[in-house]
Amino acid sequence: MWTKICGNTNLEDAQLAAEAGADAVGFVFAASPRRVTAAQVSRITPHLPQKIEKYGVFVDADFEEIIRTVEESGLTGVQLHATQDSLLPAKLRGHFGADLRILRVIHYSQDLQAQLDALRRDDAIDAVLIDSRTATAIGGTGMRYDWQAASRSFLDAASHLRTIVAGGLNPENVVAAIRTLQPWGVDVASGVESTPGQKDPARVIAFVTAAKMAADEITASPR
Repeated sequence: MWTKICGNTNLEDAQLAAEAGADAVGFVFAASPRRVTAAQVSRITPHLPQKIEKYGVFVDADFEEIIRTVEESGLTGVQLHATQDSLLPAKLRGHFGADLRILRVIHYSQDLQAQLDALRRDDAIDAVLIDSRTATAIGGTGMRYDWQAASRSFLDAASHLRTIVAGGLNPENVVAAIRTLQPWGVDVASGVESTPGQKDPARVIAFVTAAKMAADEITASPR
């Protein structure tokens, strides 16, 4: 189970995620209590294990801005929210090649299946992250969507898309999310924080441990 701890603002939290066994960490370059700058992240990423993926979260950022930030920050992946340029993933793939992981974010709604069907034809993306949103926030809301209603879409997409569940996850409910949706990965920010932008070590460890155990349980279950 691919696991990402997002919304990191300092080296200690990013290192904690790596030590807990997370596969990826995320840094938010958009309006948020967790917002960071490329200069800040450039002082964090050199001290992280090479194997851990390092994602930048972008909202309506343009091609040139993303390129500059990726290169200055030492990122290995991008998470694209609300882009107005439908060709942006392809442009980034053309510029960076396979060296950059590209996650496309969509928000849960009644047309989730149609959104996933449209993205299955996009060869430039590596995975799709399905998040919740509010009227004022497109991520990091701490609010979950209806996993039972979304489960059919997740299961139908599994054969052609890597799906990542986000939105309202925490150590207490991540097992239920994985059992219901059987995603390729999980992503958490506010659910493992003590305050916005500050991780709670015990919750980070508990989240990663629970996610990995739930994935092992599904793998071991007879079909």
